[in-house]
Amino acid sequence: MAEAGVAAASLFGADRRLCSADILPPAEVRARIEVAVLNFLAALTDPAAPAISALPLISRGAANRGLRRALLRDDVSSVMEMCYKILGEGKLVTLRELFYTLLSELPTYFTCQRHVNQTVQDVVSLLRCTRQSLGIMASSRGALIGRLALQGPEEEHVDCSILGPSGHAITGDLNVLSKLIFSSDARYIIVVEKDAIFQRLAEDRIYSHLPCILITAKGYPDLATRFILHRLSQTYPNMPIFAVVDWNPAGLAILCTYKYGSISMGLESYRYACNVKWLGLRGDDLQLIPQSAYQELKPRDLQIAKSLLSSKFLQDKHRAELTLMLETGKRAEIEALYSHGFDFLGKYVARKIVQGDYI
Repeated sequence: MAEAGVAAASLFGADRRLCSADILPPAEVRARIEVAVLNFLAALTDPAAPAISALPLISRGAANRGLRRALLRDDVSSVMEMCYKILGEGKLVTLRELFYTLLSELPTYFTCQRHVNQTVQDVVSLLRCTRQSLGIMASSRGALIGRLALQGPEEEHVDCSILGPSGHAITGDLNVLSKLIFSSDARYIIVVEKDAIFQRLAEDRIYSHLPCILITAKGYPDLATRFILHRLSQTYPNMPIFAVVDWNPAGLAILCTYKYGSISMGLESYRYACNVKWLGLRGDDLQLIPQSAYQELKPRDLQIAKSLLSSKFLQDKHRAELTLMLETGKRAEIEALYSHGFDFLGKYVARKIVQGDYI
């Protein structure tokens, strides 16, 4: 039921067909590629054949709306061919590795990383399978620490409560992450926007007096960090997830990516959405911050705010916070709380959780 609720609130909740990227074995993905190519060739050689039905590809323009047109694009067919080869060799590559391989072989079609990323999402839509199923693994920046023990597929055991402040690095291999066995006596999961704040809370060992797991993607959430957070939420469905982010449009955008998914992830987005609650910073906390610590909103902030306000999925309370940012023209970072001392941050987080001060 909880997962169904997240699905309804996700970016693709209005159309569950858009949430159907499957996790498939290499043989089946290769078979789908073969069938897609054969069907397209058959349609080309038989003008009387019925039109190939449209699939919900990533909507970036009219040229992406149907299977026939998508396969006509050389970049899509090239990525499919490369994935077919990667799967045949039993390898995994990052998006960055895929980009440089395509750049060296097909420089006319691929000139930037963004183009490769978008084309991969078109292939995901076309074949209805995840990036990991295509042989593409996530590049992870994430880390976690706290009341959690990890048991890996090779019997390795990691006690995340005895690590240094940098925590345990999250691998980008979703196959490995999917096989981890969790053991935890934590009551809360705290998602932290910044690595510096993560390390401060870890250095203070907040999880020793507040039974929790800390996790960070060190900025905008990568796929691997979202994947393991989702796995934790599924393993411990009664463990609430709180987010500690800057009071600015980017901080809210990061929270929304964890909560609703990322539109750039296409069919895969819903799979990793979690019910994340906004702990802070929020408008009610501004009284704790000295006036000298406020900063002016930047053009990039205004651009992010405009995008968020145009979304029909933004909750009313989130919208109110964003409106307050725009009305004041100000932004504040979590580090501004250090005006009360370095140990204040942990007390602030614990107090808000105990008092139920979140949205």
